[in-house]
Amino acid sequence: MLIEDTIHIEHIRPSRRKPIFPVSEDMRIYLGQYGREIKLPVFYNDLLHFTYSIPLKNKSGKDTLWETVSYDMREWEHLRECLVTTYAILKTEGDLSYIRHLDVARIDFCVFGNSQPFRIRIVNKFNDNYDHYYIKQADASRIYGLELEHLLSPNRITFLTHRNTLVEEHIPGIPGDDFIENYLHRKDTNLIRLAKEFVKFNERCFVCLLGDMRSYNFVINMTPDVEDFQYRIRSIDFDQQSYEGRKNMYLPQFFKENKPFVDIVLKSLDKESIAQYQAEERTMMTFRLVSSRYRVKELLDIMHDDNISKPEKVIQLRNELSENFKQKAYLKCSTMGQILKMQLKQTLRKSLLLIPKTKSRFAD
Repeated sequence: MLIEDTIHIEHIRPSRRKPIFPVSEDMRIYLGQYGREIKLPVFYNDLLHFTYSIPLKNKSGKDTLWETVSYDMREWEHLRECLVTTYAILKTEGDLSYIRHLDVARIDFCVFGNSQPFRIRIVNKFNDNYDHYYIKQADASRIYGLELEHLLSPNRITFLTHRNTLVEEHIPGIPGDDFIENYLHRKDTNLIRLAKEFVKFNERCFVCLLGDMRSYNFVINMTPDVEDFQYRIRSIDFDQQSYEGRKNMYLPQFFKENKPFVDIVLKSLDKESIAQYQAEERTMMTFRLVSSRYRVKELLDIMHDDNISKPEKVIQLRNELSENFKQKAYLKCSTMGQILKMQLKQTLRKSLLLIPKTKSRFAD
């Protein structure tokens, strides 16, 4: 679907409260095989025992929707040690020789997110440099989204799971809504390159059925290039992986929060350029798929029968995608995993057919 074909920006919203889907035993085995399922010294539930919280405001004094939490001193000493160790496991594969320089500077809690995440700020006591990571409830759809992003996008992601706990690294970048407000209209912003990247990001989300990419659910990285900047849009919230029933939920171009980016695309690019950038992104996704084909197949085989959405949403999405592509094969799908596999075949088929070794595995 071309962004030029967008007649209007829809006022669409994801489901008010998405349920947490349990991680299946097959998925546990997969995660362990690839170093994702690891015994951790702290659980998500351990962090729920805070004594009080205060609202966290940004530098401008605005409410961030996060709360800084505090714990009983006796519990805090044990928790702090476990959180520093968890950071070492996430960053250095458990090498604890560096942790004497580290400490927990702050723990923030967001009650509004579906996973109700905790954000841990780790500080280097020697130079005050800090980093963050997140502890969330382990949700199957979110884990599928993280793994698909790692395998099929240009970005690599580090995350770990243990029972009901998910640990994610912090993804740095300028939040999309902040970029709109403070960077979009700067004289040194290359709007054409930004428009190109939004088209590619839009395509990646649709191919992988990653939903709810409103401006505050992705970040923008700016990399200095020869006499200019290159841009990369990265998803930071994978809660809506293959969950919603509306097709347009998987196309960032339809969210009103993203209208400034859509306007730039329509102003800066013609229909042929948009189609070219979409083809480029599908081609790169195909190369990533081929290079990780066995791992992707394992993941899709597990997802094939997994329950990560509601029956009525599965029916709605398969019907809308069938109508969009004029492809009745979607109507045979009974789970979101089956729809995603069909979506990958449908959107990447042309590129896959150019690579003989993948024909029998993905293109049939």
